[in-house]
Amino acid sequence: MNFADRLDAALERVKTPALVGLDPHLDLLPAPFAVARDARAPRSERADALARFSCELVDLVAGKVAAVKPQSAFFEVLGADGAVAWEKVVAHARAAGLLVIGDVKRSDIASTAAAYAQAFLEGTPGTPKEHLCDAITLNPYLGSDSLVPFVESAQRSGGGLFVLVRTSNEKSGEFQNHGEPRLCERVAAAVDSLGATLVGSSGYSSLGAVVGATHPEELARLRRAMPRAVLLLPGFGAQGASAKDVKGAFPDARRWWRGALVNSSRGIAFAWREKAHAGKSWQDATRHALEAMIGELSSALGS
Repeated sequence: MNFADRLDAALERVKTPALVGLDPHLDLLPAPFAVARDARAPRSERADALARFSCELVDLVAGKVAAVKPQSAFFEVLGADGAVAWEKVVAHARAAGLLVIGDVKRSDIASTAAAYAQAFLEGTPGTPKEHLCDAITLNPYLGSDSLVPFVESAQRSGGGLFVLVRTSNEKSGEFQNHGEPRLCERVAAAVDSLGATLVGSSGYSSLGAVVGATHPEELARLRRAMPRAVLLLPGFGAQGASAKDVKGAFPDARRWWRGALVNSSRGIAFAWREKAHAGKSWQDATRHALEAMIGELSSALGS
């Protein structure tokens, strides 16, 4: 089964498009994991704390969401030990029944792109399958030929891809809105064309797109340009986007949870730092923040 169909089935089980990002900022981790930011501690101990926090976070959200999105940068800062921690977290999430979207934003051409795809989606002989991601994020700046090796890997492995089309950061428009048609629209057209070979029985393609929830008007327009793409929507919560802002990404009014994923990272993982959750354990704060997010999405999209 290809990624789009596996994701569609998982969304049907949980009936929410909420996606939890695993961005374990060293400086934001709760006190029990403070050794992760202690430069005097052995790097292996710091990485182990990072993995323990991330795995506990996975346990808190398992069964409530379809997928998690670990951000590789926060593991890579701890070098080889961080890479081991990354594999532990990926394996733990998959064992918990969650799909894993590796937020790695890789890009290159030809054999190098193929190697990146192999590293995250296919592995080499002997690679434990539980260490591989179900999908990864891609940067398309090098051109459509940089996406082709990843598409070919997804065809072989049943993996998924999310291409950066219109991101949620403040200065994203500097490049993405340039030209006529705009660069983001050119990328969207490439995503729609290349994704045709990865369409599953769900009607969605395993070649999806990242479109910021912070651009609600553009979101609806880009959804029309990529009707078969699963959209990954960052920007909810901490970056200011609301549940109402993402409505344009969801084309199925009856099964409103299909077709897109709404990501929240800091707003869930570090909810304990917010005034609204003062006095709660970090675990309870995370539970309540996720429940609130799911409820907001249900109210906005299900009405």
